[in-house]
Amino acid sequence: MDPEWNDSQPIYRQIRDRVVAMILDSLLKEGDPLPSVRNVATDSRVNPLTVLKAYQQLVDEELVEKRRGLGMFVRPGARDLLLQAERRKFLADQWPEIHATIQRLGLAEDLLGGPKARRPSTPRGKG
Repeated sequence: MDPEWNDSQPIYRQIRDRVVAMILDSLLKEGDPLPSVRNVATDSRVNPLTVLKAYQQLVDEELVEKRRGLGMFVRPGARDLLLQAERRKFLADQWPEIHATIQRLGLAEDLLGGPKARRPSTPRGKG
Protein backbone atom coordinates (compact mmCIF):
# COMPACT_ATOMS: atom_id res chain seq x y z
CA MET A 1 0.00 0.00 0.00
CA ASP A 2 1.19 3.49 -0.84
CA PRO A 3 2.48 5.26 2.29
CA GLU A 4 1.30 8.70 1.07
CA TRP A 5 -1.45 10.12 3.28
CA ASN A 6 -3.65 13.16 2.95
CA ASP A 7 -4.96 15.30 5.76
CA SER A 8 -8.59 15.22 4.64
CA GLN A 9 -9.47 12.11 6.64
CA PRO A 10 -7.98 9.83 9.30
CA ILE A 11 -5.29 7.37 8.20
CA TYR A 12 -7.32 4.35 9.34
CA ARG A 13 -10.12 5.48 7.01
CA GLN A 14 -7.65 5.85 4.13
CA ILE A 15 -6.36 2.33 4.75
CA ARG A 16 -9.95 1.05 4.82
CA ASP A 17 -10.68 2.85 1.53
CA ARG A 18 -7.57 1.36 -0.08
CA VAL A 19 -8.66 -2.15 0.86
CA VAL A 20 -12.14 -1.38 -0.50
CA ALA A 21 -10.56 -0.20 -3.77
CA MET A 22 -8.53 -3.41 -3.95
CA ILE A 23 -11.72 -5.45 -3.56
CA LEU A 24 -13.60 -3.38 -6.14
CA ASP A 25 -10.68 -3.67 -8.57
CA SER A 26 -10.61 -7.46 -7.94
CA LEU A 27 -7.06 -7.30 -6.61
CA LEU A 28 -8.53 -8.97 -3.53
CA LYS A 29 -11.18 -11.59 -4.29
CA GLU A 30 -13.61 -13.53 -2.12
CA GLY A 31 -11.69 -15.71 0.28
CA ASP A 32 -8.38 -13.90 -0.25
CA PRO A 33 -6.43 -12.93 2.86
CA LEU A 34 -5.84 -9.27 3.59
CA PRO A 35 -2.22 -8.21 3.96
CA SER A 36 -1.14 -8.74 7.56
CA VAL A 37 -1.56 -5.88 10.01
CA ARG A 38 2.17 -5.90 10.71
CA ASN A 39 3.13 -5.78 7.03
CA VAL A 40 0.75 -2.93 6.26
CA ALA A 41 1.91 -1.03 9.35
CA THR A 42 5.56 -1.47 8.43
CA ASP A 43 5.10 -0.68 4.73
CA SER A 44 2.88 2.32 5.46
CA ARG A 45 4.89 3.54 8.44
CA VAL A 46 1.86 3.68 10.73
CA ASN A 47 1.01 2.21 14.09
CA PRO A 48 -0.34 -1.37 13.87
CA LEU A 49 -3.35 -0.23 15.93
CA THR A 50 -4.25 2.16 13.10
CA VAL A 51 -4.28 -0.71 10.61
CA LEU A 52 -6.22 -2.86 13.05
CA LYS A 53 -8.84 -0.11 13.40
CA ALA A 54 -9.21 0.02 9.60
CA TYR A 55 -9.55 -3.75 9.39
CA GLN A 56 -12.06 -3.78 12.25
CA GLN A 57 -14.20 -1.30 10.35
CA LEU A 58 -14.20 -3.70 7.38
CA VAL A 59 -15.27 -6.51 9.73
CA ASP A 60 -18.03 -4.30 11.15
CA GLU A 61 -19.21 -3.60 7.59
CA GLU A 62 -19.29 -7.38 6.99
CA LEU A 63 -16.82 -7.13 4.10
CA VAL A 64 -14.07 -9.04 5.88
CA GLU A 65 -14.07 -11.89 8.36
CA LYS A 66 -11.60 -12.78 11.07
CA ARG A 67 -10.30 -16.31 11.19
CA ARG A 68 -8.70 -16.95 14.52
CA GLY A 69 -5.00 -17.63 14.14
CA LEU A 70 -5.15 -17.15 10.36
CA GLY A 71 -5.92 -13.47 9.77
CA MET A 72 -8.56 -11.50 7.92
CA PHE A 73 -10.23 -12.66 4.71
CA VAL A 74 -12.54 -11.10 2.14
CA ARG A 75 -16.06 -12.38 2.73
CA PRO A 76 -18.14 -13.95 -0.02
CA GLY A 77 -20.31 -11.27 -1.66
CA ALA A 78 -18.12 -8.40 -0.40
CA ARG A 79 -17.52 -6.98 -3.88
CA ASP A 80 -21.24 -7.00 -4.72
CA LEU A 81 -22.07 -5.24 -1.45
CA LEU A 82 -19.39 -2.65 -2.15
CA LEU A 83 -20.57 -2.07 -5.71
CA GLN A 84 -24.11 -1.42 -4.52
CA ALA A 85 -22.98 0.91 -1.75
CA GLU A 86 -20.46 2.79 -3.92
CA ARG A 87 -23.03 3.24 -6.70
CA ARG A 88 -25.57 4.66 -4.23
CA LYS A 89 -22.91 6.94 -2.76
CA PHE A 90 -21.82 8.16 -6.20
CA LEU A 91 -25.39 8.84 -7.34
CA ALA A 92 -26.23 10.67 -4.11
CA ASP A 93 -23.02 12.60 -3.54
CA GLN A 94 -21.17 13.13 -6.80
CA TRP A 95 -23.57 12.68 -9.70
CA PRO A 96 -25.79 15.73 -9.02
CA GLU A 97 -22.79 18.07 -9.28
CA ILE A 98 -21.37 16.27 -12.33
CA HIS A 99 -24.78 16.30 -14.02
CA ALA A 100 -25.23 20.01 -13.32
CA THR A 101 -21.80 20.74 -14.83
CA ILE A 102 -22.62 18.67 -17.94
CA GLN A 103 -25.88 20.57 -18.38
CA ARG A 104 -24.23 23.94 -17.71
CA LEU A 105 -21.55 23.32 -20.34
CA GLY A 106 -23.88 21.69 -22.86
CA LEU A 107 -21.83 18.50 -22.97
CA ALA A 108 -24.60 15.88 -22.97
CA GLU A 109 -24.55 15.24 -26.72
CA ASP A 110 -20.74 15.28 -26.84
CA LEU A 111 -20.50 12.70 -24.06
CA LEU A 112 -23.25 10.47 -25.42
CA GLY A 113 -21.91 10.59 -28.98
CA GLY A 114 -25.22 11.84 -30.35
CA PRO A 115 -25.75 12.89 -33.95
CA LYS A 116 -24.77 16.46 -33.15
CA ALA A 117 -21.63 15.51 -31.27
CA ARG A 118 -19.33 18.46 -31.59
CA ARG A 119 -15.61 18.35 -31.85
CA PRO A 120 -13.54 20.74 -29.81
CA SER A 121 -12.97 23.79 -31.92
CA THR A 122 -9.53 25.21 -32.54
CA PRO A 123 -8.94 28.94 -32.71
CA ARG A 124 -8.97 30.32 -36.24
CA GLY A 125 -5.63 30.14 -37.97
CA LYS A 126 -4.34 27.45 -35.56
CA GLY A 127 -5.66 24.29 -37.19
